[in-house]
Amino acid sequence: MDVQRLRRRGILFIVSAPSGAGKTTISGRALREVGGLEMSISCTTRTPRAGEVDGRDYHFLERADFERRRAAGEFAESAEVHGFLYGTPRSPIDQALAAGRDLLLDIDVQGARQMKARYPEAVAVFVLPPSEGELARRLRGRGTDSPEVIARRLERARAEMAEYRSYDYYVVNRNVDESVRRLAAIVTAERHKVSRLVEG
Repeated sequence: MDVQRLRRRGILFIVSAPSGAGKTTISGRALREVGGLEMSISCTTRTPRAGEVDGRDYHFLERADFERRRAAGEFAESAEVHGFLYGTPRSPIDQALAAGRDLLLDIDVQGARQMKARYPEAVAVFVLPPSEGELARRLRGRGTDSPEVIARRLERARAEMAEYRSYDYYVVNRNVDESVRRLAAIVTAERHKVSRLVEG
């Protein structure tokens, strides 16, 4: 066997969590600290939050443009969350995976379900908060949402957390450093699966 001829397709890593569990923080750190991992950039119709940059955090679109792209089949998945549309462009994912590049996708539960259906070889990781009380504390600590919005987010979080069994891995986010190490370990293990190798 010529080891030099072995290569693998890229891997799509899907990270989901209820709002406030820390998936965006963990994903951002993993992108900086785990070599060879790229961000899959989603599209959204919501306005940018403080510090967010178009083309880096999201592609921010007008609703009509988003709906036109969705009708043209440009999204691998799309969903409406809290009144805004979100979607994952299909072409950049397909190109990266075919070239052997690994992507990280930070996405909600309903989007993750669609992505796993389209990319069954993707690796899905669910980030859980240490407790519901801690999740509520984190959401209040953001200082960006009204009590009514926080209550809605917590109600949605309960439903989302019940979905963790449909994922391949879970990480309980008690400590960000530890959570990033666990996600890095998952990435490393998946990259060394024999089933991902192809010759040529």
